[in-house]
Amino acid sequence: MEQEKVANFIKQLRKDNNLTQKEFADFFGVTYQAVSKWENGKNIPDIAILKEICHKFNVDINELLNGKAKPKDKQNKKVIISLIFILIIIILVIAYLFLHNHDFTFKNVRSNCDDFTVLGSMAYNNDKTSINISSISCLSEEEETYTNITCILYEQVNDTKKEISKDEYSGISIKLNDYLNTVEFNIDNYDSTCSNYSDDSLSIELKAVNEEEKTISYEIPLILNNICNSTSS
Repeated sequence: MEQEKVANFIKQLRKDNNLTQKEFADFFGVTYQAVSKWENGKNIPDIAILKEICHKFNVDINELLNGKAKPKDKQNKKVIISLIFILIIIILVIAYLFLHNHDFTFKNVRSNCDDFTVLGSMAYNNDKTSINISSISCLSEEEETYTNITCILYEQVNDTKKEISKDEYSGISIKLNDYLNTVEFNIDNYDSTCSNYSDDSLSIELKAVNEEEKTISYEIPLILNNICNSTSS
């Protein structure tokens, strides 16, 4: 991301919408001096305001950060193609499950950690297991921002941690929950059977580094509720 490109993009966005710096500032609860600094490349909005700008003027966050708008017709074509592709995948998955796997059992995956909530699910039969972690959030209203964050899903195998999947972020300072809102783990064919799992075999590890290069770490244990011992939800 080049700060000058972001500055020029914000300035052009304001002018295209026939707004003064004061009017533009009022939309986002800042002063016109702040907008002036954005447009001069002396400062950039924080991630929350960047998202508000994108929502207000219907632009993609990547366009704003790269300082270059994509042609709308190409964007629309990409969206349509992506939706068609996703629809085809969903249909194929449903067809496969219906034709080949009538005996899937579904269970919730959660955490008993006091600082985080985790929502997920596990689907398994005698042939395969799939894990989906769809939501991770920090319960505390943390104001600290970080420039580098790593989120890793682990399995405990005896005394060793086995990495299953990883998500990494590096960029402008962002709050932990803003990052976690973008994280999702989807693992297919995790293991051939369910017999190896215990109710505490999975965990999530978070490591975050702020602008002063101070690192914080969180270990989030996941509960499978003795998944192999019961077929009830």
